[in-house]
Amino acid sequence: MLPLSRRQSLLLPAITLLLSDGIAQAMDLNPAAVTFELPDQIPWSAPTPAGNQSAVLVGDPGKEGLYAQMVKWLAGNHFSHPHFHPHDRFITVLKGTWWVGTGTKFDPDGTVPMPAGTFVTHHGQQVHFDGAKTEDAVLLIVGMGPGTSTPAEVK
Repeated sequence: MLPLSRRQSLLLPAITLLLSDGIAQAMDLNPAAVTFELPDQIPWSAPTPAGNQSAVLVGDPGKEGLYAQMVKWLAGNHFSHPHFHPHDRFITVLKGTWWVGTGTKFDPDGTVPMPAGTFVTHHGQQVHFDGAKTEDAVLLIVGMGPGTSTPAEVK
């Protein structure tokens, strides 16, 4: 038997959980120990004019403290314009391809693709822009609030 890589060993519990789905449904979970929301129970915001939706999972991005939210950039060349955040943000691409650029000049054609599974750090006070081109991109963003966005585009 071949030794498992670090990534494979980290994925084993998730695979086991997926394969035992029928068993998990037959058991009751103690809500004092575990709470969860299935994908169809997560409340998403209405699409913004910029072409994204969000779902806050933990905390409040507008207040001090830890938060986790999912952001869905909708297909159709929807992008933010150059901006920065006060604190580092840690982002995992869950689905689709997310396109990321840096600098104060808005240039969607100069963005770099981040496929599903990619982990990205947006460093605080550093200018970037991002979005989706031909497919939706779903992100998990974790950071310390407030997660405000300050425009930084130079035209």
